[in-house]
Amino acid sequence: MTTEPNFNEIPSYIVKKGEDFMSDGQLKHFIHKLNVWRDQLVFEAENTITHIQEDSSPVADINDRATIEEEFALELRTRDRERKLINKIDKTLHIIDIGEYGYCNTCGIEIALNRLEARPTADQCIDCKTVSEKKEI
Repeated sequence: MTTEPNFNEIPSYIVKKGEDFMSDGQLKHFIHKLNVWRDQLVFEAENTITHIQEDSSPVADINDRATIEEEFALELRTRDRERKLINKIDKTLHIIDIGEYGYCNTCGIEIALNRLEARPTADQCIDCKTVSEKKEI
């Protein structure tokens, strides 16, 4: 049995004195973090498929069947959100490849490293994200 990778176990990057923003070390850190996160999501998706295949035997009691179907529906909704997140991770890895990672899509300034640690797929600085969320309301 394969063990599940854990995105949360990756320690935060410690900036070295005088280090430039998005240095090779920082980029390698975020590439690793994104790949581990992606692997974790794929692992969970594969487990869901296995779980649904193994647990879909017919159940006589209609209430039990409804409960099982609702659990499956919830798992599938979760996996659908995670599928979208995998796409966002892939997009972020591409942005790293083209050399534009870590900069706000809206204003162009550097996205704070602590923000990227918390959300490596962030594409806006905290100020621009706050403004865009207020516009959504």
